[in-house]
Amino acid sequence: MDSTPNPDSLQPATLVRIEAAALEALAARLEGPMAGDFSRAVDLILRCGQDRGRVVVTGMGKSGIIAQKIAATLSSTGSPALFLHPAEAVHGDLGAIMPGDLVIALSASGETEEILRLLALLKRKGDALISFCCRLDSTLAQSSDVALDCSVAREACAHNLAPTASTTAMLALGDALAIAVSLRKGFRAEDFAELHPGGKLGKQLARVADLMHTAHAIPVVAPSTPMTDVIYEMSSKKLGITTVQQQGRLCGVISDGDLRRLLQREGGAALSRTAGEAMNPAPCTIAASELAATALALLEEHKITSLIVVDAEQQVQGVVHLHDLWGVELI
Repeated sequence: MDSTPNPDSLQPATLVRIEAAALEALAARLEGPMAGDFSRAVDLILRCGQDRGRVVVTGMGKSGIIAQKIAATLSSTGSPALFLHPAEAVHGDLGAIMPGDLVIALSASGETEEILRLLALLKRKGDALISFCCRLDSTLAQSSDVALDCSVAREACAHNLAPTASTTAMLALGDALAIAVSLRKGFRAEDFAELHPGGKLGKQLARVADLMHTAHAIPVVAPSTPMTDVIYEMSSKKLGITTVQQQGRLCGVISDGDLRRLLQREGGAALSRTAGEAMNPAPCTIAASELAATALALLEEHKITSLIVVDAEQQVQGVVHLHDLWGVELI
């Protein structure tokens, strides 16, 4: 009998639809027969966190790669987690599991030899065992405190062999578990920002307080300051503005644009004015606790390049400039 796959079965769209169907089936189980098991898994992870335990995720081969991603997602959403390679575990790495830790084991067959060799030790050392399996009658599933069903109608492989749809289902289930736990914990955007300080994501979720110019970097003049000194302060601090303050309280702002318009109207006579006479008395301000993305939105809305950071009493705390927000995206 010819075992050559039908070319139609290798069409990319067909393969993607097989994986999509596996996810639809998983979603249906989560809304139906698996809902209780999923909720118990969430409860176990939350209990583990309350006891200062960690989530140890393990798997072999392709399941191991998915396990690493699940561990990373858990950690980035507020549930400390690590990946344990089952083959390395029996050569000393099992010491990474501490009392109170919870183990999530991934195995499509539920009979992965390297994981089964660890079962007794995992049950003894860890707080609880959750498994992702395609067979709930398998040894791993039957030995677990909670077994979550990752079964698929078929793999997205012409021979129905290569782990494809099953690993996609495991990945989606791990993401759902991590996010469900984070929601139950009340994990906020602020918490996410603290765990992602680097790169564009970290900057997007940064606070104005983290990016603003403070102390001697703030351009400041008094209302009585002559315009020549105002220009010097603006030039030396290089932010395109100066604040006008009285005992630390914001009275107004003079920007490069304000200065140009004043000179166009009055010519050289503008230099005889004081800061208090030339300032904008109602500048755009922001609180230090606001997100950087909020600051960017205000700058774009008002078509300006700087915001004055003030507290509830209008005391000046800093200045945030458009350049400080490069890499930030509106959210």
